[in-house]
Amino acid sequence: MDYKRFLTVSSLKREDNYMRKVSEDFVNAAFVQENPSIITMAGGMPNPQTFPILEATLKLRDGKTIDMDAKDMKLALQYSGTKGLPPLLKTLTELQCKVHNPPTYKAENHPGPMDIIVTSGSQDGLCKVFESMVSEGDNILLEHPAYSGTLAIVKPLMTNAIPVESDINGLNPASLRQALAKWSPSDARSPGSDAPRLLYLVPNGGNPTGVGLTLERKKEIYKIAQDYDLIILEDDPYFYLQFSKPYVPSLLSMDTDGRVVRFDSFSKLVSSGMRVGFVTGPRPLLERLELHMQSSVMHCSGVSQMMLYKVLEDWGIDGFLKHAENTAELYKTKRDQCLAAMEKHLKGLAEWTVPSGGMFVWIKLHVEDSHTLITVKAKEKGILFVPGSVFMLDSSQPSPYIRASYSNCTEEQMNTAFQRLAEILREA
Repeated sequence: MDYKRFLTVSSLKREDNYMRKVSEDFVNAAFVQENPSIITMAGGMPNPQTFPILEATLKLRDGKTIDMDAKDMKLALQYSGTKGLPPLLKTLTELQCKVHNPPTYKAENHPGPMDIIVTSGSQDGLCKVFESMVSEGDNILLEHPAYSGTLAIVKPLMTNAIPVESDINGLNPASLRQALAKWSPSDARSPGSDAPRLLYLVPNGGNPTGVGLTLERKKEIYKIAQDYDLIILEDDPYFYLQFSKPYVPSLLSMDTDGRVVRFDSFSKLVSSGMRVGFVTGPRPLLERLELHMQSSVMHCSGVSQMMLYKVLEDWGIDGFLKHAENTAELYKTKRDQCLAAMEKHLKGLAEWTVPSGGMFVWIKLHVEDSHTLITVKAKEKGILFVPGSVFMLDSSQPSPYIRASYSNCTEEQMNTAFQRLAEILREA
């Protein structure tokens, strides 16, 4: 793997921030222990005596309380290392190894050994990785329809995004091969070639489609990525919200080359407002992400990281996986309620795919374009959906699709919403 060929000029120009290194040494327990007599007048670390918060207590939904004592808060409230709080990084590494067993973890003499960085939600990591790897005019491969947040990142970069269509089993390898048909595998490795270097996809509980990749498709996609020397951006916030067990193995789990950059999130499992996600991938690429963060956010919120760590410490890895399983079961129940409500009210007026995970169902209305119907008429009826055009590369084109989220609605609310939508469709 020649990682430099995947990085932009601006990303390659980023240099290590000396001040961040000084700050990280100051809060690094191992460094302090090895140098007990050191006196630092280097870092601009605020005096913790000025921080009004001394301790905190978390009360969990099951009634248990978790204390964040003065030692925890001292670490949480101060500047910390860009990659994340050491105890949280250790826990996340254990989680990735248990769930995904990445082949590149501690792989000797590997050009891209596994690394992890904690980010301010997975969206922040995704944005910075795109910015480090995509230049104006680059060809990139994008699962289509696409998560609107990803389109918001990609479009301003002035790239040439090539759509790769998905169906009920996720991104279609045949569509991927067709998208690459203009180039040969040898073109991909030729200096100056305009062959795509990047493939973005959501492998589970796709947003907006709700569908997930099969293991067979993942293996085929990874082989294509090897043939064409692609980096895969595996955006997987719904991995733990798969509705069938066992989990379909991740692309990270089969990544012998070090060509997968994986994005995980705690937003759907612990708290969306906490804004904690993490990126797992080859160190040469994550080093660029780290340098980008040094010049922007510096690091994910220390308080959020500590809160998450204390909860995970209390649960243990097995406790977290049990919580994830219970969360998936809740959403599966809501999905089934949603499907029943659509079957009752929309039969003959629309068609839809059955979500294999996540929070969304992708509905094709029997109309030419859903935009005005959803943004005007549905709103007047007191119901809100998202028109399908929002998830298309060319949002000006008509789309009959809408995205519905069943995550927060009661069974009664879903029945009412689809009954009203049916009335609008009959009027139309």
